[in-house]
Amino acid sequence: MALDAVEQVTEKVPADDFQALEGKIYRTIEMYKAARQAQVAAERDTQRVRQQLEERDEELVALRREAVQLRKEREEIRGRVEKMLEQIDSIAEERAS
Repeated sequence: MALDAVEQVTEKVPADDFQALEGKIYRTIEMYKAARQAQVAAERDTQRVRQQLEERDEELVALRREAVQLRKEREEIRGRVEKMLEQIDSIAEERAS
């Protein structure tokens, strides 16, 4: 039955038309393969960019923590320096008196 249908189509469709259709089908298959490869590459790139973004977010959080810690240390050192300067001023005033 299927062979009968193919023979009937072959009789009705000229060889040139069949070859043109066959060419279109093969081009469509190649276009599909190319689109699929492009999609896979895009998905891979998207995953890579997401990973990089996640790493940058983690780095940003770490840098913010470090900045807070450095500000605390700076304030502590500033307080210690001011205390030393006050003591030096006190000693200088005692000597001047």
